[in-house]
Amino acid sequence: MSHNSIHWFRKGLRLHDNPALIAALKDCRHIYPLFLLDPWYSNNTCIGINRWRFLIEALRDLDASLKKLNSRLFVVSGPPTEVLPKLFEKWKITRLTFEVDTEPYSQSRDKEVMKLAKECGVEAIPKISHTLYNIDRIIDENNGKPPMTYVRLQSVVKDIGPPKKPVPAPTKEDMKGVSTPSSEDHEEEFGIPTLADLGLDTSSLGPELFPGGEQEALRRLDEHMQRTAWVCKFEKPQTSPNSIIPSTTVLSPYVRFGCLSARTFWWRLTEVYTGQQHSKPPVSLHGQLLWREFFYTTAVGIPNFNRMEGNPHCVQVDWDNNPEHLAAWREARTGFPFIDAIMTQLRQEGWIHHLARHAVACFLTRGDLWISWEEGQKVFEELLLDADWSLNAGNWQWLSASAFFHQYFRVYSPIAFGKKTDKYGDYIKKYLPVLNKFPAEYIYEPWKAPRSIQERAGCIVGKDYPRPLVEHDVVHKKNIQRMKAAYAKRSSEDKDDKTITKGVKRKERSVLDMFEKKAKR
Repeated sequence: MSHNSIHWFRKGLRLHDNPALIAALKDCRHIYPLFLLDPWYSNNTCIGINRWRFLIEALRDLDASLKKLNSRLFVVSGPPTEVLPKLFEKWKITRLTFEVDTEPYSQSRDKEVMKLAKECGVEAIPKISHTLYNIDRIIDENNGKPPMTYVRLQSVVKDIGPPKKPVPAPTKEDMKGVSTPSSEDHEEEFGIPTLADLGLDTSSLGPELFPGGEQEALRRLDEHMQRTAWVCKFEKPQTSPNSIIPSTTVLSPYVRFGCLSARTFWWRLTEVYTGQQHSKPPVSLHGQLLWREFFYTTAVGIPNFNRMEGNPHCVQVDWDNNPEHLAAWREARTGFPFIDAIMTQLRQEGWIHHLARHAVACFLTRGDLWISWEEGQKVFEELLLDADWSLNAGNWQWLSASAFFHQYFRVYSPIAFGKKTDKYGDYIKKYLPVLNKFPAEYIYEPWKAPRSIQERAGCIVGKDYPRPLVEHDVVHKKNIQRMKAAYAKRSSEDKDDKTITKGVKRKERSVLDMFEKKAKR
């Protein structure tokens, strides 16, 4: 039997290592590569202009790659549960394929879509390729609970074995006998929208430092993998949060959107490492991919993972509600140049170094402003190109010392931390040009500069640049005591329920597990 197949692109915006796409082409007569602009995301998630631009670029790149195979991309707006049944009928579809997505909304959506597909007589085939492993397999191998430490995750995946090798991208040979029907008005009905079509204001857009798309992802991967010595010596904590040129790969946006397969990245690293002395997890590049796997696994296994309330692994903290301080942090008006430079880079470019994320997250939460990590999570979700539901929630819990990391007394200084790797404040001067005439001794603390120096610099603190929101040396000590109290309360509650700190055993299988038992190795 020959099929009419829809391959539904979601995060896996690539042709390489796309087993669901390969499944769509098997015994296929007509293939319809589809991307849905799901209004749920726009209505429930604030997405910044940089992320929209990256997505549109990724879709254009995907369409160009498909055209080389005599196919093309179909872009449709609307809820999947409404759009797909109509397309099943219109295109006489017999098979639907897609890459598994473990986020809660995606799981509930896909469960409903699979039900509708069955009712329409359409075979639904989900395949795992966004993560290194089948996340449910990791949880099952850990007695039905998510591994709550990185070391435990390492132990579980060691027993499972290395990740599956990536599958090759489809070729013209694979497309023999397969066609993509389209009409002359295809672009009008199914074309990729522009940012203007989406009603987005592009006036704030800066230069496109990280163009979206699979081809750019593979180009950047090749470029980094040729730096054999750098790859082998790479240790994440030794990189600089405030270097003018990024000191890490900046492949995270490409992995997040699936322009680059995590498995492809893993095995390319393995090739580079073979026969060489190299760094090891957790600090190596392999280690970074395992951190991603760690947060994906905990996000599947812990209820209410992106919230404090109802999250059994998260310390319940009496965060303050201070809209003025939150807005000042979000808009780079804290009065601490290192923090404000990072938040400016984030808004302008959509990416900041992981240690820069540590600094601003600690500052917002337990370090200085005592504002909930959930608020910071929302801002990162909007502004980061690589904002990923699981990693965003997990890292904010970690950096606020609400879960995973419990040394709440270790606080990043918004002054001293940046000086370690940028003594003269070049990074600050790049992103906060109002301060670029301050001498190095005052660039991190301009409020301490004598009035005469402020005047010579053409920047009066309190007028041209804000005074600090808080006095760090005072407030961070007070906040340590508040965290201590929250931990003490948690400790007394744990005596009544000792299972909390060890994770929560799932009562039922997730949708991911129902999706693909065959993916277990």
